[in-house]
Amino acid sequence: MSKVTALLLAGSRPGGDPFAKRYGVDAKALIPILGEAMVLRPLKALLASRNVGAVRILTQEPDLIAPVLFDDGRWSIEPSSGTIAETLEHICTDERTRWPLLVTTADHALLDEAMVDQFCAEGEGADLALGVVTRSALMKRLPQTRRTWIGFRRGKYTGANLFLLGSANAMKAIALWRDVEQDRKKGWRLLLALGWPGLLGLLRLRTLDQTLDAMGRKLGVSLRAVRLEDPLAAVDVDKPSDYELVTAILDRRA
Repeated sequence: MSKVTALLLAGSRPGGDPFAKRYGVDAKALIPILGEAMVLRPLKALLASRNVGAVRILTQEPDLIAPVLFDDGRWSIEPSSGTIAETLEHICTDERTRWPLLVTTADHALLDEAMVDQFCAEGEGADLALGVVTRSALMKRLPQTRRTWIGFRRGKYTGANLFLLGSANAMKAIALWRDVEQDRKKGWRLLLALGWPGLLGLLRLRTLDQTLDAMGRKLGVSLRAVRLEDPLAAVDVDKPSDYELVTAILDRRA
């Protein structure tokens, strides 16, 4: 596939983030993990991938994030809009945007090159590809972890903070995301917003792929789920227990 442009979302919550303050920093992306700002870990993984040509770091406060970044001509940093959906809509409607776009987040501290490569390879050709991890795989690896699961026929899944926007047609799905963005942790709201196709998935009458196919037909886009082989792709850093888990995993690797 042609090389993707990665969008690394490193925004902050309005009014300050108590989680960041807990670790003595002013933004979540700056929380230190084993001696370096968290944002550096997904940035390094993206730049290591043969599928990524450039990384655009998006944040409300570029002057706060820029000082911790290393020199590399392949990344840039720029202001983001108020919400994730607004930011993506702005980029997707910019005639200078080069497709496809890979979207991930600064709290994806366990992201690695292999995850990025698999996701890009298997998401190629879809208007919108979503990275997911099966409950069985993650519970086998990390039985103590707690995630938000959505059940379908033949399995439960959680998101992996990886999205591939293959074309401007993905804007149709982003517009829906904008409408339910405040409830993005409650996957059933996104399903119900799509009417019967989503409801059938919620009631576990369809598999994940069947549900996405039906959703895609309703929206006029091609949707695809990419099941990540490494279940650690589902682990982000949203709370202190996540921080302790991720730190322990990285410490063992080191």
